[in-house]
Amino acid sequence: MLSRKQLEEAAPHALKRVNGITTLGERHEGKVRDMYLMDGKRVIVTTDRVSAFDRVLGTIPYKGQVLNQLSHWWFDQVSDLVGNHIVAMPDPAVAVVREAEMLPVEVIVRGYITGVTSTALWTLYDQGVEKPYGLTLPEGLKKNDPLPEPVITPTTKGGPTGHDERLTCDEVVEHGLVEPELWEEVKTVAVEIFKRGQAVAAREGLILVDTKYEFGLIDGKLSLVDEVHTPDSSRYWVADSHKEAMANGQAPKHFDKEMLRLWFSERGYKGEGQAPTMPAEFQAEVAERYITAFEKLTGTVFEPGAQPADQRVVDALNSWATKIL
Repeated sequence: MLSRKQLEEAAPHALKRVNGITTLGERHEGKVRDMYLMDGKRVIVTTDRVSAFDRVLGTIPYKGQVLNQLSHWWFDQVSDLVGNHIVAMPDPAVAVVREAEMLPVEVIVRGYITGVTSTALWTLYDQGVEKPYGLTLPEGLKKNDPLPEPVITPTTKGGPTGHDERLTCDEVVEHGLVEPELWEEVKTVAVEIFKRGQAVAAREGLILVDTKYEFGLIDGKLSLVDEVHTPDSSRYWVADSHKEAMANGQAPKHFDKEMLRLWFSERGYKGEGQAPTMPAEFQAEVAERYITAFEKLTGTVFEPGAQPADQRVVDALNSWATKIL
């Protein structure tokens, strides 16, 4: 594990974006990563940019490398359940993937009843909504309780009208979003991946609370794409802190992106206006938790790529592109 001092020193040098790549063509910049398209493949550069409240709000040192490497580790762990889109990883922050025919549904799998937004599963349940997201849930649940079995609350992918946070599994088929047989396969695979993730997390004193999966078709076969079980795509709690939190009515300790949202919320920022600047000390704290999650889950020590990060990534990508062109 890198020391807190090393992480603080790395904070000003976090990878915001990569310039100087001449062989991969036009860059498509997303919120937290940059993408290039070439010969039916997509090159993804996972930067250290972070977003909360649907806005980019700064950087966290080594975040991109942690998410990239952890996600690909998970691809290997579930490869017997479903294929994925990975082709190569020429740098700790870079993924070369096959293009997929993306399904228009994001699959949210939940193992606990939690959340604070107006459309959160807990909020709807607490308000007495009958069958929130079409689910039949047992009576008497408390906030942050485990569910008897993982449940799926799908959502349409983001677009001009945003997400349909109230979509049910039945409506995925009724609205013609996914064919019935394929949707059954998606649901089965998603729950099995989630249960495997829960088991790995539990062995390391963590709780996999909920997660988001994205699926696509590659050569007509269901494939897992995007990130898998990372601190950005999943919610992790420390198991011991969950027990204490339930006893005292507090929030469990997060090992995921939620600690960023909480930090901004505690300072009065809700997504509008000028956001407070994250000090290096806080950036280091978040990085430490991300790296700790990586090391606990994979059982390996995180080793960052050499600095300067921008040039390292440029060299790796140009070298890879030259070999296949």
